[in-house]
Amino acid sequence: MKQFIYVMCFLLVVSCGEKKQESVETTLEKAKRIHEGVITIDTHNDINVKNFTDSVNYTQRLETQVNLPKMNEGGLDVTWLIVYTGQDTLTDEGYTKAKQNALDKFEAIRKLCEEIAPDKIELALTSADVKRIHKAGKKAAMIGVENAYPIGTDMTQFKTYFDLGARYISLAHNGHSQFSDSNTGEADNKWLHKGLSDIGKEAVIEMNRLGIMIDISHPSKEAMKQMIELSKAPIIASHSSARALCDHSRNLDDEQLMMMKENGGVVQTVAFSSYLNTEKHEARAAYMKSIYQQVADSLGITWYERSQLSSLTDSEKESFMTNYPKVLKMGQELVANKKDAPAAVNVSDFVNHIDYMVKLIGIDHVGISSDFDGGGGIEGWNDASETFNVTLELVERGYTHEEIAKLWGGNLLRVLDEVQAVAKQMGEN
Repeated sequence: MKQFIYVMCFLLVVSCGEKKQESVETTLEKAKRIHEGVITIDTHNDINVKNFTDSVNYTQRLETQVNLPKMNEGGLDVTWLIVYTGQDTLTDEGYTKAKQNALDKFEAIRKLCEEIAPDKIELALTSADVKRIHKAGKKAAMIGVENAYPIGTDMTQFKTYFDLGARYISLAHNGHSQFSDSNTGEADNKWLHKGLSDIGKEAVIEMNRLGIMIDISHPSKEAMKQMIELSKAPIIASHSSARALCDHSRNLDDEQLMMMKENGGVVQTVAFSSYLNTEKHEARAAYMKSIYQQVADSLGITWYERSQLSSLTDSEKESFMTNYPKVLKMGQELVANKKDAPAAVNVSDFVNHIDYMVKLIGIDHVGISSDFDGGGGIEGWNDASETFNVTLELVERGYTHEEIAKLWGGNLLRVLDEVQAVAKQMGEN
């Protein structure tokens, strides 16, 4: 009898061990199943036109954080490629120069989708396009404009940008534009418009009329309030996180988050180290400063701090951003096994912001973005090939398939549909 009991106990222990092992595997398998079953959308990826040529392009596994091989490896389905132009003087000369930069980026995206790799990636203009392209087994590109500065004062250019594929536009970046004050005004409490200028207010209505989502990630808080008051459609923050967890002017405070909920919009949580955890970011950045300089010196590259970028020439900025991911990658590899290296901001810190905002404003108003190739990237999600790690973290925290689908793009597409429905109604009236 005792022998029988011992055998049963042994079998019970083995069975429990197998169930424990099975549970671990099930979590991973569940995350993989969900990741494959949802449409994953990253709403902010910067580009360099040099990577959109016949000889160097996104069909290759470049040093860029986003390209088609890395999207395939990580299961990223949709990339919002960004037409970004830095702030310059509010003059016709400045606008003219910026206009060409913007048009070059629109053309680069068109070339990728229509000439270089039409069998692999297609430009999407609607949520229906996204679903159709995804079903066909291709990646989708969408276009966001970071800074309306290149538009100048010619309001017809909003229609031009729409026709070129733009489906969201920010009215400012780092520095006050002709349309809107920027969040950067917080540093010295100096404002140009006290929110929106007169043409900025016109721009809100024009974007509503066209069906372009209004992006409030860079404009000032007062400008954001005025946009919400004027807009007939929901708005988005294409790449911002929660200010309650990280006190940076690029993040949204609780009042702003509640306004986004009431407006029906969506906040695309951003995987940008300094917007997620100030203490960890600063400790790591101080440690890595000399490491990155050593890497740059070994490559014969002139290296700058990101705080210096505003003082650089266009060619210096372009050179820096081209080399930036390479230097960062090599630097991170150098310190990977260094025990004295401070912990890097990681996917857990990122999802902390998602948790916070979901709890405050609800699952229907939160999304995901990276700001890859524009300074974004954290440990665990440092390029598109690591996209699955975000889904895994969400599954481990108890998010369901339906909730993850909303976070990864469902909410963003819902807002796009509503913005385009408002445009249709305005056109019919």
